[in-house]
Amino acid sequence: MRIDSPSDLRDLPSYKLGQVCEELRLYLLNCVSQSSGHLASGLGVIELTVALHYVYNTPDDHLIWDVGHQAYPHKILTGRRDAMTTIRQKGGLHPFPWHAESPYDVLSTGHSSTSISAGLGIAIAEQRKPIANKVVCVIGDGSITAGMAFEAMNHAGHLHSDMLVILNDNDMSISENVGGLNRHLAKILASQTYTNFRENSKKMLSGFSPIKDLLKKTEGHIKGLVTPATLFEEIGFNYIGPVDGHDIDSLVSMLHKVKQLKGPQLLHVITKKGKGYAPAEADPISWHGVPKFDPKCGKLPPNTNNKKSYSAIFGDWLCEVASRDKRLMAITPAMREGSGMTTFARQYPDQFFDVAIAEQHAVTLAAGFAISQLKPVVAIYSTFLQRAYDQLIHDIALPNLSVLFAIDRAGIVGADGATHQGTFDISFLRCIPNMVIMTPSDENECRQMLNTGYDYQGPAVVRYPRGYGTGAMLTELTHYPIGKAVIKRQGQHIAILNFGTLLPQALAAAQALDATVVDMRFVKPLDEEMIKQMALSHTLLVTLEENVIAGGAGSAVNELIYQLGLKCDMLNLGITDNFIRHGEQDDILRDLGLDAQGIQRSIGNHSNLSKV
Repeated sequence: MRIDSPSDLRDLPSYKLGQVCEELRLYLLNCVSQSSGHLASGLGVIELTVALHYVYNTPDDHLIWDVGHQAYPHKILTGRRDAMTTIRQKGGLHPFPWHAESPYDVLSTGHSSTSISAGLGIAIAEQRKPIANKVVCVIGDGSITAGMAFEAMNHAGHLHSDMLVILNDNDMSISENVGGLNRHLAKILASQTYTNFRENSKKMLSGFSPIKDLLKKTEGHIKGLVTPATLFEEIGFNYIGPVDGHDIDSLVSMLHKVKQLKGPQLLHVITKKGKGYAPAEADPISWHGVPKFDPKCGKLPPNTNNKKSYSAIFGDWLCEVASRDKRLMAITPAMREGSGMTTFARQYPDQFFDVAIAEQHAVTLAAGFAISQLKPVVAIYSTFLQRAYDQLIHDIALPNLSVLFAIDRAGIVGADGATHQGTFDISFLRCIPNMVIMTPSDENECRQMLNTGYDYQGPAVVRYPRGYGTGAMLTELTHYPIGKAVIKRQGQHIAILNFGTLLPQALAAAQALDATVVDMRFVKPLDEEMIKQMALSHTLLVTLEENVIAGGAGSAVNELIYQLGLKCDMLNLGITDNFIRHGEQDDILRDLGLDAQGIQRSIGNHSNLSKV
């Protein structure tokens, strides 16, 4: 049936909602198989999405999806059905809820655990109106483990604001969830014993008052003994559940009732990630984010690239070092698969720590390890390190602790868009005292820099991109001299100072311009002697980086040139003062002028302007 908006959905009789769910699930599967993107999460919330838009008067009522991996069905139902095959592509739909894209996307998201804080702000504002609209936040059992979610819930409970938090419990985030709260939520609350107790209690509560009082006390006592529901109730939320998240009739009935309640409510919904598509149900991690595939085949296409990804290089390095050093402690905030740590976690379980979606904790945990003379390595995406900036400064850099940060997804990440581009880390890291920052130009340099940073006495960073390396030959592990660059090509007049994996583009541009190319390797400390040599022997210095120009590696070179009192023409190439939308990595780099032709063009334009 054709549904162009939630109002069309709400015009249907409730008995047709099951059919809507079946058609929506099939449509989602067909769309993602053609476009690539997030699949398993959306399959798991089909019934919940339909029920929410059926019961609540969206967009007047505010529906907020945490992170947004699961928001594809929401996009389909809210007027974007026919554009779904463009999702994550240049000029297409945003990969996450995006406020500028639709009035139904209340909060622009992409990072986890933000929904309840924003929802509370909206709920407070709504209560100031003569007629308040409803606020619903949908958060997963992985995202709710983050401290920010509990900070927001604690405040909401204190204010007693009217809002509904739906805990979508599928026992999964991207990686398998960890932590005591998650285990209890998924296992105890969903147990048949507890469910039967609640149901029997409800039936008996309609009887005599003494029995009702006794059962209420008994239920509260049992919940206090075996469930974390007491935690939610102690901070001011009325806990309801667990509810079967794939029973559309029960969901609609329950939401109609909850909608009438005052104060903060928490509805615990049990779902299955990948629901309705057997391969995704069996392996929700592999089917979380998928390339284009044949849904009839039920298999993801094999990787035909014979080069190793930077994440795999990191994972292999971890295993190699752990085989000889039991002090190595590898930490990740719920990014085991994405960071290439699966093999390491299996082979060295006592040295692997997945701390869940808790970036701040991950960094300060590393501080504790370092204080205890262990060797912590924090594997974290560039965009997520932003969430632990205070801990990086206060707990690591200030006491000058020996912690290695393996920063994955640095630079342009592509399809995940503005919330995930790793374009700020050089700028926000290089202003911190005691930090050593390394930018490998290929996978062998990445491996050697990881080793250099691991043995460095103090905090060290290695930033590397998403995707595959150049096919560079891997050599035995060694140490690079701190702050030393290498000349890759000798030319004249123009010197390109390259920071990171844009080196092949720099070399190609230099070939056409007969320019010198320097692989700088270190953003901090800079190779002062090399920069001085280049400035004295060339008329133009060009810095090249996959980071914002403001405060980046080029800015560091500018500062040094000024401090040394050198007279030199400068050109900084990097990412301009804009957030970068989604698209293929190569297309974005081309649009930014960071491919070989763009670099050559920018240098030519600058040289022509300099002559005017």
